[in-house]
Amino acid sequence: MVGLLYNAAMYLKRCGQSRAHKDGDFWVLVESQRTKRGPRQRVVAYLGDMETAACIGVKQAAMDRPRSWQSRLFDEEGEPEWVEVDSKRVRVERVRDFGGYWLGLQLLDKLGLMALLDEKLPVGREDIPWSTMVLSLVLMRLCEPSSELRIAEHSYERSILGDLLGIPADKVNDDRLYRALDRLLPHKDELEKHLKTRLGELFGLEYELLLYDITSTYFEGACEDNEKARFGYSRDKRSDCKQVCIGLVVSREGMPLGYEVFAGNRADVSTVQEIVEKIERQYGKANRIWVMDRGMISAKTLALLRSEGRRYIVGTPRGQLRQFEEELSSKEGWEEIAEGLSAKLIVAEDGKEWFILCRSEARGGKEKAMLARFEERIEAGLKKLEAACAGEKRLRQATVERRIGALLSKNSRAKGLFKVAVGLREDGGASVGWEKLAKPAQWAALKEGCYLLRTNVEGKIEELWRSYIQLTEAEAAFRIEKGDLGIRPIWHQKEERVEAHILVCFLGYVLRKTLAQMCKAAGLGNEPRKVFDEIAQIKVVDVVMPTKSGVTIRKRCIAQPT
Repeated sequence: MVGLLYNAAMYLKRCGQSRAHKDGDFWVLVESQRTKRGPRQRVVAYLGDMETAACIGVKQAAMDRPRSWQSRLFDEEGEPEWVEVDSKRVRVERVRDFGGYWLGLQLLDKLGLMALLDEKLPVGREDIPWSTMVLSLVLMRLCEPSSELRIAEHSYERSILGDLLGIPADKVNDDRLYRALDRLLPHKDELEKHLKTRLGELFGLEYELLLYDITSTYFEGACEDNEKARFGYSRDKRSDCKQVCIGLVVSREGMPLGYEVFAGNRADVSTVQEIVEKIERQYGKANRIWVMDRGMISAKTLALLRSEGRRYIVGTPRGQLRQFEEELSSKEGWEEIAEGLSAKLIVAEDGKEWFILCRSEARGGKEKAMLARFEERIEAGLKKLEAACAGEKRLRQATVERRIGALLSKNSRAKGLFKVAVGLREDGGASVGWEKLAKPAQWAALKEGCYLLRTNVEGKIEELWRSYIQLTEAEAAFRIEKGDLGIRPIWHQKEERVEAHILVCFLGYVLRKTLAQMCKAAGLGNEPRKVFDEIAQIKVVDVVMPTKSGVTIRKRCIAQPT
């Protein structure tokens, strides 16, 4: 190996062939550091298989500060150097993704996560710093979500991360990535606290309104050693797979404060106390407003929220609408708070709470159509069964009852509209009698498009309703996690690895939301997907130029955005 020293701190090193790679020499940009264990070398950038002529401009990069990847490594400014090139034989090689990874590094730097990871995961005797391996996991999750095995075998070498992070592709293997997950997980709480503070400083966020929602994600595999992997209600329609539940707390803008992983069979309502106590333990008690949907609400939950002066805006079970039948039928007191939406404020008997009756025209039309469809199915099924019972073939009473039960179960939304009786004929066969009930049909028509909110926050109806509707931000977070960041399915089997995988997805979501806030501030809306996709199209290529002197120049170039 031959080192070309440019200054006392940083220099280029040419590395010869290795057993793993027989494709010639390659270059690395190295920084020499003094440590307690003596002088150590840190790879700043892996420059690949370049000839000496291709190192034009790297001297200036080596003279710059250590994190030169941001501006100097690909800088084309400086004094020109002229050579004669055989234009017929100019070609490009190693086309790799650049834009998304570069943008991800900028976002990580803006959030201060690179410095934090360096602090929490200090350099030891490992060949590659754990903080750098964690960065590669987060950036891969942001740009090309896949398993650690696929990253090691395919994705990493097709990206620019080898140059940006200074890690050669042969140093990235699934075992090292798994161990990076293990090193990251213990710092989950510190990461959440840091991000909450940093995001608040960057975008002037106020955390007076906290939105809490829960989702599930399923496993591939038996997960026999994972206590949290359980069968339960699957939001992914995969009841055949074990799952875990993820409870996420976000701000009004959808910026995350924290999350917890629960067993897959936990009921939503049973997680509220744990989440409330977690947030108050990490960030202290404050005059926050908790917003949750009706699946989180019970008498115990409300008692918890009322204790110690907590404030809340929550949905209520649909069955509670029956208590307000008189208010629903009355036309007085309704206010139009949005297009196609009216609401009515009702003071609770104790005077410490308010109920908000809401009626949506769009939701009412949808519910009416759904109810009509289920009603038609039940009616058609009963007629068919009635005709079968009236035929020559005798049907057993138990058989008919099972068929009716299955029919009503499949169309449960409309089963309360029918009264069905199963009897016996003189010959011992079953008979069916049924009728539509007028009163349940009237109540169903009255409550179409209606829902009920409950709060102990005094304010205008419109403001309270809009605060509750912000729950869509938490729902959008889950869509990003499951869609853009590929959190499902989970292939890990160990409980700690599963939680570390979810943490990496959480950090990827933070980067997405940071970009969304930057787009919003720049007047580009608050949906960053289009911006990210455009930047991610930028590639980096090696331009190979044979010269008149016989030397082949390899120049690394970044494609210009259209």
